[in-house]
Amino acid sequence: MTWLKDKIEILKCDITTLHVDAIVNAANRKLLWWGWVDWAIHAAAGYELLQECKTLNGCETGEAKLTKGYNLPAKYVIHTVWPIWRWWNSWEPELLKRCYENSLAIANRECFKTIAFPSISTGIYGYPLTQAAKIAIDTILKCLEKYPEIEKIIISCFDETNKSIYESILSDVA
Repeated sequence: MTWLKDKIEILKCDITTLHVDAIVNAANRKLLWWGWVDWAIHAAAGYELLQECKTLNGCETGEAKLTKGYNLPAKYVIHTVWPIWRWWNSWEPELLKRCYENSLAIANRECFKTIAFPSISTGIYGYPLTQAAKIAIDTILKCLEKYPEIEKIIISCFDETNKSIYESILSDVA
């Protein structure tokens, strides 16, 4: 499992500045500007990204769709619709897991070597950070076993608190 853990890098950074094959966007179901990460990606990519998103006919929660990166350093953007946390819904962990699985399936299909995820569903979507991070790390590791051609997955955190939680969870993996 150590060699899989070595493929994950956790950074405190702006995801829109990363030079990777694809970054993942936390989108809404219409694939139009929504939360902070989505807005930042659209702003950095330029108007063409919004125009392409309008042609995709939206996306369901847990699913993912691919666009070009336009003015971003990343060549592509994988848009996935994260679940909004509602403590009474039992299906949210499965939907969050599917976001990672479907995003990484696209990365594998497109032969991407490097991909970056934001600390997802934890901001405006309200998912508890530790729970979301555990799902993220567990799902990413399982997908790396399935897709060994992916060389590097970056988790882009917006602050030191998020970064330290992801690092702690990753270090606890056997």
